Amino acid sequence: MDTNSKIKRLTILITCIILSTISYGQTSIKNINLKAGKYKVGFKHYTINDCTRTYRIHNDFNNQLIERPIPISIWYPSKIENNSSKQLTVLNYLEILKEEEEWNDLPNYFLLDWFPYLWNTPENKAHLSEKVTAFSNSYFLIGNFPVIVYAPSYQASSIENFALFEYLASNGFVIISSPSRGTETRWLEGGSSKDMETQSRDVEVLLKEINKYENIDVDRIALMGFSFGGLSNVITVMKNKNVSAIVSLDGTERYNYAILEKSPFFNLEKFSVPYIHFAQKEIPEEVLNSDKIPAELNYKFQLYDSLKYSEAYSFRFHDLSHSYFSSFGVLFANRDQRQDKSDDKIMVSYKLMSEHTLQFLNAVLKNEKNAKEYIENSPVKNGFSESLFSKKMKQAVTKEFDYKDFNDLALDQGYQNLIPLYKRTIAIHPNLELQEGMLNTLGLRLSFNPKKLEQGVNVFLLALYIYPKSANLYDSLAEGYFYNNDFENAISNYKKSLVLNPENQNAINRLKQLQE
Repeated sequence: MDTNSKIKRLTILITCIILSTISYGQTSIKNINLKAGKYKVGFKHYTINDCTRTYRIHNDFNNQLIERPIPISIWYPSKIENNSSKQLTVLNYLEILKEEEEWNDLPNYFLLDWFPYLWNTPENKAHLSEKVTAFSNSYFLIGNFPVIVYAPSYQASSIENFALFEYLASNGFVIISSPSRGTETRWLEGGSSKDMETQSRDVEVLLKEINKYENIDVDRIALMGFSFGGLSNVITVMKNKNVSAIVSLDGTERYNYAILEKSPFFNLEKFSVPYIHFAQKEIPEEVLNSDKIPAELNYKFQLYDSLKYSEAYSFRFHDLSHSYFSSFGVLFANRDQRQDKSDDKIMVSYKLMSEHTLQFLNAVLKNEKNAKEYIENSPVKNGFSESLFSKKMKQAVTKEFDYKDFNDLALDQGYQNLIPLYKRTIAIHPNLELQEGMLNTLGLRLSFNPKKLEQGVNVFLLALYIYPKSANLYDSLAEGYFYNNDFENAISNYKKSLVLNPENQNAINRLKQLQE
């Protein structure tokens, strides 16, 4: 078996949370001890349809195709109405599984028996009645809140990290999530590039959905994903310029870089947003050998090493195995006695991971200076033992300033005062090259729009400042005037073109035409 095959096999193992040596965990939401922020938390769940894709309900056992359903869970800072709002329980969240797993009419008493990642144990039954922070039937608080779009792990639910979502919402964020589903049915292919692209498209549906909410700031968006969801988020940020940051909860981009490279959208030049990755503990040799996991996955992180234009942070939590980067894992997953730490250590580390996620998001989406310093500090400086987690980081390399960057500046000022802008810019970026052909094309595009003739003229004036002996630039400027029926300026510039190139046949023909 080659390395890629082994990595793919690991991806399936860790995302499905299939453990061969198990014990039952004893945890609770209360003992995780995530202290809520100042906001009350609202929650709602609904489904929209993506009419651009077809889908089949596998459990119906027929060939009927429908529009792709996208179940959506959303947590938000809210106003609680005492008469109608209801504090939710863990059972209320698990009831959403019935829709997402396409067993809508499944009786609740089968929940812990029916789904493979929920085990029917006394400990897990005790979780069902636990109250959570969120309330149903509550209003969006008036404000302008940043948003986190979440991609779940392999074939997992939109609510798999509900404790983290509630914690972030209580601190002023909106979180929106949909389940991880296959392309044609509920089932994924096994962690393929097709699965990754499908989940990326689902994330893009959520990026569109948030525009429906007036209290969400669509200029402050982060992607967050656990396990397989990390892969789709990396591809999504390479396709969408409106994403400001990525949070990866032991994302599979660390384990299966090769699948990223298979995407037609893979382009490291387009990954320039702050990125934080929280990794599991080092996998013990016993587990590596028995599960046939490549040892290099303990130390190799090709994406992190390859990033150039992104501020990147990598944290390794020494008491967390892969399963416990989600609320579901902490509360419901059976423990692997070969490698898992105690329940107390798992809950402490999950809390630490959640708190660092909040600090990172406060830094990148709210521009909080203290949060930025917190993320950049060493664990010891922030008061934590290095036995809990370790950290490394690297600064972004500044991209070379090119003609597209200059054109962005020119566009921002309406293509006015371009020569002074060019002089200031070239003093800072002496290697900047504005090619004559690019300026000529841009000038023509603007000049042929009657409402933008002045902008086109300004571009040509800049171009002629840089290339003063270009007959073609004068000819193109004359064409812009000609198209806009400014024949006096057209004649003047055709003549200037002919002085530099007496054989310019277009200028000769135009002047003849204008004289007639």
